[in-house]
Amino acid sequence: MDPALLREHEAFKKRAALQPSVEKKKREPEKESVKDEAPKKKSKPSSVSSGPRLNIHTYKSMTGSSQVRFGILTKIVQHMKARHQEEEDHPLTLEEILDETNQLDISARDKQWLQMESLPQNPKIEVVDGLKYRFKAVYNIKDKKGLLRLLKKHDLKGWGGIMLEDIQESLPNSEKHLKHAASELLYITRAQDKKKVVFFNDRTAQFPVDEEFQKLWRAVAVDAMDDAKIDEYLEKQGIRSMQDHGIKKSLPIKRKKPNKRKQLKRPRDNEHLADVLETYDENK
Repeated sequence: MDPALLREHEAFKKRAALQPSVEKKKREPEKESVKDEAPKKKSKPSSVSSGPRLNIHTYKSMTGSSQVRFGILTKIVQHMKARHQEEEDHPLTLEEILDETNQLDISARDKQWLQMESLPQNPKIEVVDGLKYRFKAVYNIKDKKGLLRLLKKHDLKGWGGIMLEDIQESLPNSEKHLKHAASELLYITRAQDKKKVVFFNDRTAQFPVDEEFQKLWRAVAVDAMDDAKIDEYLEKQGIRSMQDHGIKKSLPIKRKKPNKRKQLKRPRDNEHLADVLETYDENK
C-alpha cells in the first residue's frame, strides 16, 4: 500500500478525534408526532359545541341596562304625577322632562326608547300632539265641585264609591278639597285590604228606621250567600223579592198589516167586436 495514503489516513483520524460529535436522539420523531396531535385534541370541544356560549358579562350588562331604563321611567312618572298634583298640568316635551328630572346625560338609545315605546305605552302618561307628554290621572277632576259631581254620578248610576287613593292621585291639592267637602262624603273601609272607599252622602235618602228592624237586619248573615240563594230563602218565608230594579220601557206595539190577496185577472170579452164576429158551423 502507498505510504502517502497511509499518512493521510492517520491524519484524518486525528482531526476527526479532535472535533466534537453530536448524536441525534431516536425519540425526536415521536415528539413531533405528539406536537401534531396536541392541537387536534384542543379542537374537539369546539366541534362538539352546537351554538354560541352565553357570555356572563353581556348578560349582566343587559340586566343592568334594563334596570337603568326602569329607574329613568319611574323618575319621570313620579315627577309628572307631582306636577299634576301641584296644578301644573301643561304638557312638556321629552327634553323638558329630562331637564326637570336632571337626566340629560342619558344615551340616545334610551331617549329613543322613551319616545317610541315607553312613554306612549305607559298608562299614566298621555301623549299630546305626538311630541309632548302629560300625566294621565284616573279621573278628570280639578276641584271640589268636580269631585262632588263625579260622586253624585256614581251614586245615581249605581256604580258605588271611588277609591280614596284614586281621588288623591287625580285631584290636585286633594287633602284641602276633601277637608272642605267632608260633610258631603262618606268613608267606608274595605275588609279585605283595609283601603278606604269614598261615597256621596245623599241626605235625601236619610230616614228614621225602627231599632227593632235594625237589630233584625244586622242579625241576618248574608256574607256567604249570593242573590239566587237570598231569593230562594225569601220565597220560602213567603216574601217576594224585587226582580226588576229599573224602569220598564214599553215596547212599541207591532200592528199586523192587512193581508192583500192577489186578485186573479180574468180574461175580458171583446164586447166592442160583437157585431163583427161571425160563427162558422161545421155543417155549412
